[in-house]
Amino acid sequence: MAQNAGDQKDGNFPDAARVTVARVLRPHGRRGEVAAEILTDFPARLTKLQAAALWDGKTEPRQTAIRSCWISQSRGGQAIFHFAGSDSISDAKKLVGLEVQIPLAERMPLPDGSYYISDLVGCEVAERGKPLGRVRGVEFTGESLQGAPLLMIGTGREEIQIPLAEEICVQVDIAGKKIEVALPEGLLELNRDS
Repeated sequence: MAQNAGDQKDGNFPDAARVTVARVLRPHGRRGEVAAEILTDFPARLTKLQAAALWDGKTEPRQTAIRSCWISQSRGGQAIFHFAGSDSISDAKKLVGLEVQIPLAERMPLPDGSYYISDLVGCEVAERGKPLGRVRGVEFTGESLQGAPLLMIGTGREEIQIPLAEEICVQVDIAGKKIEVALPEGLLELNRDS
């Protein structure tokens, strides 16, 4: 399951056409580089980026050239970016908190059976054609992403959790925004009891 932080609208890309791949944490060094939290399952691709949009969550994102990027193994792994126009520690400090975004169309293709979170959110979930609700979010279980993620389904009255497992989510149509499920007996009751 690949990660995807919020998609937002800006003047350069159409509505919901960007994905956040990193978030700037702090200056790194004295030449304007910054350390960024990696928010993608494909960190190596960050080192190949030539440009990205920097977004503060409020104003229009600004397209910025990337002079260089490398992955540091310290602090659990961070991306070290050197953006054009950032030549000092004070320049780097101005970038702290910004999201590093790329066009949605440039996301890495996923293998069959894997989905981006943003593609799942909003999908209509049905069992034998009977609508259950829409995916509001995805929650990961356990300490790692190895466990089956849970689809958080809003039904209008309540929220139910359905594991994103092949045996349960028997048909996932991202383009049509539909997920057909075959729920194990008692799963809906288990959700209501918790």
